[in-house]
Amino acid sequence: MLWKAHQLLRKFSTTATAYQRKLKLALIGQSIFGQEVYRHLQKEGHKVVGVFTIPDVNGKADPLALAAEKDGTPVFKFPRWRVKGKPNREVVEAYKSVGADLNVLPFCTQFIPMDVIDSPKHGSIIYHPSILPRHRGASAINWTLIQGDKKAGFTIFWADDGLDTGPILLQRECDVGRNDTVDDLYNNFLFPEGIKAMVEAVQLIADGKAPQMPQPEEGATYEGIQKKENAEISWDKPAEALHNWIRGHDKVPGAWTVIDGQMVTFYGSSLLDGPVPPGQPLAIKGTTKSGLITKNGLVLFGNDGKMLLVRNLQFEDGKMIPASKYFSSDDMSVIELTEEEKKMAEDIKSIWKGILSNVAVIEDSTDFFKSGASSMHVVRMIEEIKQKYGGLQLQNEDVYMATKFADFIQMAVRKLRGEDEEEELVIDYVSKNVNNMNVKMPYQCFINGQFMNAEEGKTYDTINPTDGSIIAKVSYASVADVDKAVAAAKDAFENGEWARMNARERGRLMYRLADLMEEHQEELATIEAIDSGAVYTLALKTHVGMSVQTFRYFAGWCDKIQGSTIPISQARPNHNLTFTKKEPIGVCAIVIPWNYPLMMLAWKSAACLAAGNTLVLKPAQVTPLTALKFAELSAKAGFPKGVVNILPGSGGLVGQHLSEHPDIRKLGFTGSTLIGKQIMKSCAVSNLKKVSLELGGKSPLIIFEDCELDKAVRMGMGAVYFNKGENCIAAGRLFVEESVHDEFVRRVVEEIKKMKIGDPLDRATDHGPQNHKAHLEKLLEYCEIGVKEGATLVYGGRQVCRPGFFMEPTVFTDVEDHMYLAQEESFGPIMVISKFKNGDVDGVLKRANNTEYGLASGVFTRDLSKALYVSENLEAGTVFINTYNKTDVAAPFGGFKQSGFGKDLGEEALHEYLRTKAVTVEY
Repeated sequence: MLWKAHQLLRKFSTTATAYQRKLKLALIGQSIFGQEVYRHLQKEGHKVVGVFTIPDVNGKADPLALAAEKDGTPVFKFPRWRVKGKPNREVVEAYKSVGADLNVLPFCTQFIPMDVIDSPKHGSIIYHPSILPRHRGASAINWTLIQGDKKAGFTIFWADDGLDTGPILLQRECDVGRNDTVDDLYNNFLFPEGIKAMVEAVQLIADGKAPQMPQPEEGATYEGIQKKENAEISWDKPAEALHNWIRGHDKVPGAWTVIDGQMVTFYGSSLLDGPVPPGQPLAIKGTTKSGLITKNGLVLFGNDGKMLLVRNLQFEDGKMIPASKYFSSDDMSVIELTEEEKKMAEDIKSIWKGILSNVAVIEDSTDFFKSGASSMHVVRMIEEIKQKYGGLQLQNEDVYMATKFADFIQMAVRKLRGEDEEEELVIDYVSKNVNNMNVKMPYQCFINGQFMNAEEGKTYDTINPTDGSIIAKVSYASVADVDKAVAAAKDAFENGEWARMNARERGRLMYRLADLMEEHQEELATIEAIDSGAVYTLALKTHVGMSVQTFRYFAGWCDKIQGSTIPISQARPNHNLTFTKKEPIGVCAIVIPWNYPLMMLAWKSAACLAAGNTLVLKPAQVTPLTALKFAELSAKAGFPKGVVNILPGSGGLVGQHLSEHPDIRKLGFTGSTLIGKQIMKSCAVSNLKKVSLELGGKSPLIIFEDCELDKAVRMGMGAVYFNKGENCIAAGRLFVEESVHDEFVRRVVEEIKKMKIGDPLDRATDHGPQNHKAHLEKLLEYCEIGVKEGATLVYGGRQVCRPGFFMEPTVFTDVEDHMYLAQEESFGPIMVISKFKNGDVDGVLKRANNTEYGLASGVFTRDLSKALYVSENLEAGTVFINTYNKTDVAAPFGGFKQSGFGKDLGEEALHEYLRTKAVTVEY
């Protein structure tokens, strides 16, 4: 969810200078929200002189009360503030005894008497989860969704004797996504931003700067609490209205309808685009068109013919099932428990008993929720079971699907035995007979070990640059898919098999994956050729070959990641041992470019996985297919679910949300400098996630007169035209010494004329198509600018007259330092040559370094002393001497200046995906 918070007043600040005056506060409220407001106010130096909250429920104090009691803050627990409509004098007297300057009401559910509201000198402020005056009253968040509002938000207002009608102090708002739920709005905006805003509001009051803006009557709405009997679905509405009704009631009280004579409640609604999916019809009372039970859930139709998808169904007895399983037989035989499993069942019964303290005896028929448990108790129960039985990994949904004790035990035992493991990976392929083989390509998002359509059902075309034809319609991931993938990766890192796997086993999986990639190398190289335009032979050797080598190299590192012991100053007479541990960071996001789709994936993901992290990877939008094939192979290699997740789609949507996501702890990016800066900014603002960036380049290649000219010509052409010039370390500018300049240019043009331009699958092809149409057009424009500025176009500069996105290899000379061609990267088959005076080593070095980029560089000379002098003074992360493009999986790769920071490949790449912890023990 891309939240855009708009502030009515000023930005929230936690700096020491922002808070001068402090107040004595009374907090009246409850819940975790109230608890967090309390903690933040205390942290900022305000004194909470009293907390007024609800009585304990089943012997458990409210979270706000727990926090206050722990600090020794006076806590008052009154069931009601009024008796027969009049203030309870005992409560009012207890309140007045604390002597508060201001009442703060975070999510207060009781009607507080006015003599309490008006008692402090600053009065009372209340948090309300809507943009007042709209949605006054209860269930405001629900009504925001039910009524299809495009904006949600909250208001902090001054209490008066009306129903949420007091003057406004401040407001915040956010966009509402088409599939956002109540939980999304609350967890991502209303909760975290609301806490900050409550603290800000208190400080504004303390500083005498708090406004009191009267609420307008225009646009005011009043809605009551939604109850189950009022939540029945009325079907004669457009799909979006039905979706809003269902998501607005999820999870409480639940929108329902009648199916087969019984009430069925719907949860997990999303709008569905695209063609009607195949499924089994389901008659629903009141609908004019039957629903469809599909593999993804229940598809419903609005009166406008558009669709929505419901994922879970709950029946009258409280049982919840995936909607996709509606017609499946649920008459699973009761399994007999072993003695060890019986002991586990008794342990779980004790856990249930500890939570359901009001239930005398936990029986097979005891229903967890009907016995008084809430969603908070679900988390507690799962965590207690996890502490006792680490091998039993349960999710919240498992509890909702098996609410009765006997059903829960059967489900838990099946999970422990592995009987609930899903069948073999199901993949919908796009198959093509090409390159004398049947190439099978996945095209859906890969999330939590499964290929699935994007949440919103959108797709886009990936194009073959050789002829402009459509290869496949690929899933177009949404923000919801990012959240789903990150959640899967986080769970796999924290709770899954990957989290418990030893390093050597992790390496074994990576070796197995490398073997599978090698087995499928011809298929992978073919996909790379048709999706990116890479010449097949180059794809086989480099795109795929180096990817296999990379995984094997980092597989060997898995069990060799070590810390160190460090001598420190001893505190006599005690002794200390200090050592460091290298730990994985957590969930990592990887965003890769389109020039080497598989190889860039391997360079980053192999180091990430070897370090023990999990990943969510976004391939370039125009070249997603080898990444999705890689996902298939990772599953076949045995990687646990959630470790590898692949999301094809837009960089502006998926990539941006990855950079902003609070659960991602590291982001690795290869791409343009402009986008790299935006990513770095988003990573900093979101949660200061670690970043490594491999960005643009304008790599200089210096050719001295004393070089081996034949080799310099051959290597110089490779430095520019390798992979059609779509190469991050391509020589962006050649500096050729004056005495050999003309001969060098003549030989280059002579060799270009021998190059075969054509189908990348033809083994004789030297030069394939540019990656995509927009890039070809940019290259042609680049050449036009060069000619206009006065550079000499010696050869090429035009599109090849044939279908597809082919460009002639191009040569420019007489390029002066101020020209566009001398400053900007082309990222294409364009050789940019500048002449330098004989013997002017320092002068050419100055010109070579006169760029904000510093990715790679090269020098050709027989004089070793000159070569080393030049290499020491070139400002670039890589220097090639008498060679070019010579990368190896063991050698670190990365740039200086605006070419980025951080390394791919080699041991240094591992440190990009590790964190160092220092431990000191006194003995």
